[in-house]
Amino acid sequence: MGREEQIVDSRIKKVEELRKLGINPYPNKYEFKNNSLELQEKYKKLKKEGKTKDKVSVAGRIMIKRDLGKISFATLQDSSGRIQLVSQDGETGKKDFDFFKKYIDSGDFVGVEGLVIRTKTNELSILIKKIELLTKSILPLPEKFHGLQDEEEKFRKRYLDILMNPEVKELFIKKAKFWGTIRNFMIEKGFLEVETPVLETSAGGAAATPFKTHHNALDIDVYLRISQGELWQKKLMVAGYGKTFEIGRLFRNEGMDMEHLQDYTSMEFYWGYASYLDGMKLVEEMYKKVAKETINSLKFETHGYKVDLGKKWEIYEYDSLIKKHTGIDIWKAEDKDIKRKSN
Repeated sequence: MGREEQIVDSRIKKVEELRKLGINPYPNKYEFKNNSLELQEKYKKLKKEGKTKDKVSVAGRIMIKRDLGKISFATLQDSSGRIQLVSQDGETGKKDFDFFKKYIDSGDFVGVEGLVIRTKTNELSILIKKIELLTKSILPLPEKFHGLQDEEEKFRKRYLDILMNPEVKELFIKKAKFWGTIRNFMIEKGFLEVETPVLETSAGGAAATPFKTHHNALDIDVYLRISQGELWQKKLMVAGYGKTFEIGRLFRNEGMDMEHLQDYTSMEFYWGYASYLDGMKLVEEMYKKVAKETINSLKFETHGYKVDLGKKWEIYEYDSLIKKHTGIDIWKAEDKDIKRKSN
């Protein structure tokens, strides 16, 4: 039996033991008042080896557990960050001390009530007074120092990549800020957010290759949209809406690389009585606001390129630029010429 199989077997036995003791290893509710980030901020000034009488309650996943006999340490990770847990003989009640020692493993979700302390190593911690198992983990977490190494496995098991790598988790938080800022910016500028059909009877608004499927109820072929409701938003302008935008998914049945996927989130807006120059000014203002809100800077590096959004935004004629770098005149070239050049 391999090491992972031994761990799984041991944890299954713990689940069985807990149920015999009348303890549900998978309860459906737990109420708590605090999170790790809030506590880290609130008790920044707590002195080394300081101890408070402040009772707190947190819930999260045990990432690392170290049993040193009469004292045990664990790292609890919640949606806001991490904080250390301490279970100490004589300080933690015997029932909870023994329970933590015997039944809690890395990967388990727990709810904890305790006192805020700072240890000898200056680590802000929660001294456990009461602990409750919320979800017993059967499979072990990826190895602490190496984690997920295989790139394909990272994307197939994205939840583990996020769990083990704080920088990946932060990326998803920034993505939410990115789209939230765009939405708020457009609304503040007087644009109306709309939702347009994802399934269309004809793929219009762009020149990409669509995904095709069949609508059983209507017995017709339909396409997943390749543009962000371009034709629909134009119809809304005809109906009298002067400023609209939509944030949503697009689907293009084409190439796949570091910067292109078959489905992705996009934003498209339409603005009556305005020229493309007005649109360019709006986009520049929007990007600067998004950068400030998301990464708190107008300067950043991406894929080896240094970007400074604070510099002058140059204006280029894209047909001239394409011809300069590829030799292709887009107004005269045929599809086969463009495809041959792109390959």
